[in-house]
Amino acid sequence: MTTAQTLALFERYVVPNYTRLPVVLVRGEGSYVWDADGKRYLDLFPGWGVNGIGHCHPRVVAAVREQVGKLIHVANNFYMEPQGRLAQLISERSFGGQCFFCNSGAEANEGAFKLARIHTEPQRYKVITTYNSFHGRTLTTVAATGQAKYHRGFYPLPGGFVHVPYNDVDVVAKVCDDETCAILVEPIQGEGGVNVPDDDYLPRLRELCDQRGVLLILDEVQTGVGRTGKWFGHQHWGVEPDIMTLAKALGGGLAIGAFEAKAEVAKSLRPGTHASTFGGNPIACAGGIAAFEAIEEEGLLENAARIEQQVKDRIAALMKKTELVREVRGKGCMLGIELTRPGAEIVQECLRRGLLINCTHETVLRLLPSMAATEAEIDEGLDILEGVLTVV
Repeated sequence: MTTAQTLALFERYVVPNYTRLPVVLVRGEGSYVWDADGKRYLDLFPGWGVNGIGHCHPRVVAAVREQVGKLIHVANNFYMEPQGRLAQLISERSFGGQCFFCNSGAEANEGAFKLARIHTEPQRYKVITTYNSFHGRTLTTVAATGQAKYHRGFYPLPGGFVHVPYNDVDVVAKVCDDETCAILVEPIQGEGGVNVPDDDYLPRLRELCDQRGVLLILDEVQTGVGRTGKWFGHQHWGVEPDIMTLAKALGGGLAIGAFEAKAEVAKSLRPGTHASTFGGNPIACAGGIAAFEAIEEEGLLENAARIEQQVKDRIAALMKKTELVREVRGKGCMLGIELTRPGAEIVQECLRRGLLINCTHETVLRLLPSMAATEAEIDEGLDILEGVLTVV
């Protein structure tokens, strides 16, 4: 099927709620994708972070092929080995909690809200979140998201969410009251501009939660599963949440979400209080197991840290050549390049030259390269980006 034929199908039959690039992707391998016309692109923003170990990683492909021939789906009123094994991998590499599986980050956050409320019932229901956060597209997660642009057109939103500035514990302490059940933050804000907090931010939030009897929920949908050079973003600051939400890179490219909660909190979700028909299905869990194994056995946490330094060194040198770049920030393979002008045109020109990146908050170029990307691939992408910035 040609590009024009596929675009015609979408125009007629698919809801036009995405701003789509006029490119039909048909194949992916590692850090590269190919379109229907045979053009190759270097993908430094693979699947909005879903392809954390690259496109079609051989371990994931093999695991999924094997699983799909044995068992595709089974209801969650039965036990299944892949779900138990994936839960073990998450728990043993984080804080020893118990996992609930769903299909997306938004679902994971929805479940975390329900758990926080039922665990602290009856009087506590409020969740404190931050401005410039992003927690999903359902009505409740939109309400939790501290960006007005995502609220427009959907009022009245579900209540119970209080927004405060990110990286400011003093303001959290002022609004945290007897009706507060949880504080929800991203260890590093992703869609909000790749904002890294001060080193004492998460430790002070943890201390505040302990003092007030409030749960700390960390949205690790983007920062989790090795993205930042640690298994989970909060490990950079030596804290443990009461609940952690995951998705994106969790399935090695497959659709899966989860939340993990400390055992004393998790037990509040009794049978009948929460469920997900497709959550934790054998195929998605098989992909997740393979992703964890690849990260561990191929040294991808260390490679993510190497990529961070490589990008930061290159961009620091670029800042001496152009005034277009204000700052580079982030950890591991979660990096933001803040510009002094809007970045949409730069993203488009990079696309034309065969490089896929993203721009968020108008002026922040966002890179989420595969943790398996090579030094040569990162240099190739930065060469293209530097060429575009020099021309602009």
